[in-house]
Amino acid sequence: MSDCEDDVPRLSAETLAALHEFYAESGRTGPEQNSIKTDKFSVGAVEEDWRMSQFWYSEDTAARLAEEVMQQAGEHGRIACISAPSVYQKLKQLDSTRSDSVSAVLLEFDRRFAAYGDEFVFYDYNNPLCLPEDVLPQSFDIVIADPPYLSEECLGKVALTIKYLTKGKILLCTGAIMEEPAGKLMDLKICSFLPKHNHNLANEFRCYVNYESSLLS
Repeated sequence: MSDCEDDVPRLSAETLAALHEFYAESGRTGPEQNSIKTDKFSVGAVEEDWRMSQFWYSEDTAARLAEEVMQQAGEHGRIACISAPSVYQKLKQLDSTRSDSVSAVLLEFDRRFAAYGDEFVFYDYNNPLCLPEDVLPQSFDIVIADPPYLSEECLGKVALTIKYLTKGKILLCTGAIMEEPAGKLMDLKICSFLPKHNHNLANEFRCYVNYESSLLS
């Protein structure tokens, strides 16, 4: 992954101080690498590791984004989640309560998510098209992506993966500062919907789509 720390979405100073205090009091140096809770599909079942630029969405945001991609994918549709594990987890929760099921795949660098079996695909944005043979081009009805770094270099590489996988629909979640490159690379429009994270970030985050969506208004 990139070593450019300036590109990493940052926790607010208040949240970062609280995390350091928590780790100091508990005798830990950071998130446990193998911590998976009983409900493996709950948001946060795998603890976020902000040293890997991991910041999970709030329950409400994960649910809203999961509902959006389920609606756009359609009945028995296929959804690719790139570096968006909390949306994948919420999809699995929601899908278990619906009759018009969808299928989802999580493309993720963190191998802890291999606990999800065949639906986990190891993904390194530095090799954007290095994917298993059974992950076919244009085989997903919608792709949702949350690139780990706020840089045009990272977004450009993730865009290659997105374009390879999607039949057309794209939902991108990244910083507000990425609006211009998101438009240039994938013809995406910024949404009025504001995604929230479990821990407050200093960077303003936004969603972008290339289709008509209620997220826009």
